[in-house]
Amino acid sequence: MRLTKHGMREWLGGAMIALLLSLVWGWLAMNVCRTAGSILLGLTWLLWLAVAAFFRVPNRRIIAEANALVSPADGVVRDIEAVEDHGIEIFAGQKLMRVGIFLSVLDVHVNRAPCDMTVQFRKYKEGRFLDARDKRCSKENESLVIAGIGSAGGKSFPVAIRQVSGAIARRIVCVPQPGDTLKKGEIYGMIKFGSRTELYFPCESGINVCVKVGDKVRSGSTLMGRVEN
Repeated sequence: MRLTKHGMREWLGGAMIALLLSLVWGWLAMNVCRTAGSILLGLTWLLWLAVAAFFRVPNRRIIAEANALVSPADGVVRDIEAVEDHGIEIFAGQKLMRVGIFLSVLDVHVNRAPCDMTVQFRKYKEGRFLDARDKRCSKENESLVIAGIGSAGGKSFPVAIRQVSGAIARRIVCVPQPGDTLKKGEIYGMIKFGSRTELYFPCESGINVCVKVGDKVRSGSTLMGRVEN
């Protein structure tokens, strides 16, 4: 199981704590109570595996189709709608299509670029920690958005991804800064322990949405949209 570097503090730190506890439980098993020590040892590493699972990065075959946009996150599509009050200043006045994805605590939490992209805008917003399934969370929760110019199928278009914290998620990781470029399917960050990820592009961009509400999607390997030729 490969683990993301964005969670190294948690999974590596947890492993060190588990190792130290294992020495204590090993001594307990050998000198006091074998059963109790063995149970505590097993529970310690089981807990570490549960934590490490949040930071797993499964192998994904990124969709190679030139005019395809891929899902930026694992999870379930919660909403697909055109919005004007998206709050992305660089696209002010534009009506954008928003595809919202809910990530449960069991989903893979890394985020990927939906297409080749040049980052032009980045903004962090403090906010609440409403449940990521709550319709208000997109506007009221802590979030971080990157936006810029995407390209697919020989066409260029505005594109943005917003990472939204949930009731459990309390830390957004986003590496790219304005001026950076991302390749389709490239991991650029994550939201820790359950959240919401939103993909935005102009309604008039000629991109057809290829998912529907309720669909289970996987970052990099699920076709999210297709640019018309």
